[in-house]
Amino acid sequence: MLDLIDTGAVAERRRERGQRACLSGAAAERSVIAHYAQHGAGLRDQRWRGGGGEIDLVLDTGDEVVFCEVKRGATHAAAAERLRPAQIRRIIAAASAYMDSLPAGQLSAVRFDLATVDARGHVEVLEAAFGHF
Repeated sequence: MLDLIDTGAVAERRRERGQRACLSGAAAERSVIAHYAQHGAGLRDQRWRGGGGEIDLVLDTGDEVVFCEVKRGATHAAAAERLRPAQIRRIIAAASAYMDSLPAGQLSAVRFDLATVDARGHVEVLEAAFGHF
Protein backbone atom coordinates (compact mmCIF):
# COMPACT_ATOMS: atom_id res chain seq x y z
CA MET A 1 0.00 0.00 0.00
CA LEU A 2 2.84 2.40 0.82
CA ASP A 3 4.33 1.83 -2.65
CA LEU A 4 1.07 2.90 -4.31
CA ILE A 5 0.93 6.13 -2.30
CA ASP A 6 4.57 6.92 -3.08
CA THR A 7 4.01 6.18 -6.77
CA GLY A 8 1.02 8.53 -6.81
CA ALA A 9 3.02 11.28 -5.11
CA VAL A 10 5.86 10.88 -7.59
CA ALA A 11 3.41 11.03 -10.49
CA GLU A 12 1.80 14.18 -9.06
CA ARG A 13 5.18 15.93 -8.65
CA ARG A 14 6.09 14.97 -12.21
CA ARG A 15 2.77 16.33 -13.47
CA GLU A 16 3.28 19.60 -11.55
CA ARG A 17 6.82 19.99 -12.96
CA GLY A 18 5.45 19.42 -16.44
CA GLN A 19 2.75 22.04 -15.90
CA ARG A 20 5.28 24.59 -14.64
CA ALA A 21 7.55 23.90 -17.61
CA CYS A 22 4.64 24.30 -20.03
CA LEU A 23 3.55 27.60 -18.47
CA SER A 24 7.13 28.85 -18.33
CA GLY A 25 7.67 27.92 -21.97
CA ALA A 26 4.45 29.68 -23.00
CA ALA A 27 5.53 32.83 -21.14
CA ALA A 28 8.94 32.71 -22.84
CA GLU A 29 7.26 32.36 -26.24
CA ARG A 30 5.02 35.38 -25.53
CA SER A 31 8.12 37.43 -24.67
CA VAL A 32 9.83 36.36 -27.88
CA ILE A 33 6.72 37.15 -29.96
CA ALA A 34 6.68 40.65 -28.42
CA HIS A 35 10.40 41.04 -29.22
CA TYR A 36 9.88 40.14 -32.87
CA ALA A 37 6.79 42.41 -33.07
CA GLN A 38 8.91 45.34 -31.83
CA HIS A 39 11.25 44.61 -34.74
CA GLY A 40 8.45 44.49 -37.31
CA ALA A 41 7.91 40.72 -37.63
CA GLY A 42 4.45 39.20 -37.48
CA LEU A 43 3.48 35.85 -36.05
CA ARG A 44 2.31 33.30 -38.63
CA ASP A 45 2.06 30.21 -36.40
CA GLN A 46 2.89 29.09 -32.88
CA ARG A 47 3.80 25.53 -31.89
CA TRP A 48 3.27 24.31 -35.44
CA ARG A 49 3.58 20.53 -35.83
CA GLY A 50 4.48 18.67 -38.98
CA GLY A 51 7.21 16.73 -40.70
CA GLY A 52 8.02 14.85 -37.51
CA GLY A 53 8.76 17.92 -35.41
CA GLU A 54 7.43 21.06 -33.82
CA ILE A 55 8.38 24.65 -34.55
CA ASP A 56 7.88 26.97 -31.60
CA LEU A 57 7.30 30.13 -33.65
CA VAL A 58 6.91 30.85 -37.34
CA LEU A 59 7.24 34.55 -38.09
CA ASP A 60 7.12 36.76 -41.16
CA THR A 61 9.56 39.65 -41.54
CA GLY A 62 8.23 40.67 -44.93
CA ASP A 63 11.45 39.50 -46.60
CA GLU A 64 11.59 35.99 -45.20
CA VAL A 65 9.87 33.42 -43.03
CA VAL A 66 11.62 32.86 -39.71
CA PHE A 67 11.47 29.53 -37.93
CA CYS A 68 12.33 30.26 -34.31
CA GLU A 69 13.21 27.83 -31.55
CA VAL A 70 12.64 29.28 -28.07
CA LYS A 71 14.72 28.10 -25.14
CA ARG A 72 14.48 29.27 -21.54
CA GLY A 73 17.14 28.93 -18.87
CA ALA A 74 18.77 30.57 -15.89
CA THR A 75 21.14 32.26 -18.34
CA HIS A 76 21.13 32.72 -22.09
CA ALA A 77 24.08 30.33 -22.38
CA ALA A 78 22.29 27.66 -20.34
CA ALA A 79 19.19 28.05 -22.52
CA ALA A 80 21.21 27.81 -25.76
CA GLU A 81 22.90 24.62 -24.56
CA ARG A 82 19.50 22.90 -24.57
CA LEU A 83 19.32 22.98 -28.37
CA ARG A 84 20.64 19.61 -29.52
CA PRO A 85 21.57 18.39 -33.03
CA ALA A 86 18.67 15.89 -33.13
CA GLN A 87 16.24 18.68 -32.33
CA ILE A 88 17.72 20.86 -35.07
CA ARG A 89 17.15 18.03 -37.54
CA ARG A 90 13.50 17.71 -36.44
CA ILE A 91 12.97 21.48 -36.72
CA ILE A 92 14.44 21.52 -40.23
CA ALA A 93 12.22 18.60 -41.27
CA ALA A 94 9.16 20.38 -39.86
CA ALA A 95 10.18 23.62 -41.59
CA SER A 96 10.45 21.78 -44.89
CA ALA A 97 6.90 20.51 -44.44
CA TYR A 98 5.74 24.03 -43.54
CA MET A 99 7.42 25.48 -46.62
CA ASP A 100 5.25 23.26 -48.81
CA SER A 101 2.32 25.51 -47.82
CA LEU A 102 4.12 28.73 -48.85
CA PRO A 103 3.59 30.27 -52.31
CA ALA A 104 7.27 29.77 -53.26
CA GLY A 105 7.37 26.34 -51.59
CA GLN A 106 10.87 25.00 -50.96
CA LEU A 107 12.33 28.06 -52.72
CA SER A 108 11.01 30.42 -50.03
CA ALA A 109 13.44 32.72 -48.27
CA VAL A 110 13.73 31.34 -44.73
CA ARG A 111 15.89 31.71 -41.65
CA PHE A 112 16.32 29.61 -38.52
CA ASP A 113 16.67 31.65 -35.32
CA LEU A 114 17.31 30.68 -31.72
CA ALA A 115 15.67 32.88 -29.10
CA THR A 116 16.80 32.48 -25.52
CA VAL A 117 15.03 33.83 -22.46
CA ASP A 118 16.91 34.11 -19.18
CA ALA A 119 15.54 33.89 -15.63
CA ARG A 120 14.81 37.64 -15.63
CA GLY A 121 12.73 37.30 -18.79
CA HIS A 122 15.26 39.09 -21.00
CA VAL A 123 15.13 37.94 -24.64
CA GLU A 124 18.13 37.48 -26.93
CA VAL A 125 17.73 36.36 -30.53
CA LEU A 126 20.52 34.75 -32.50
CA GLU A 127 19.49 35.19 -36.13
CA ALA A 128 20.41 32.40 -38.53
CA ALA A 129 21.58 30.32 -35.57
CA PHE A 130 21.38 27.10 -37.57
CA GLY A 131 20.34 25.85 -40.95
CA HIS A 132 20.18 22.86 -43.21
CA PHE A 133 23.53 21.09 -43.26
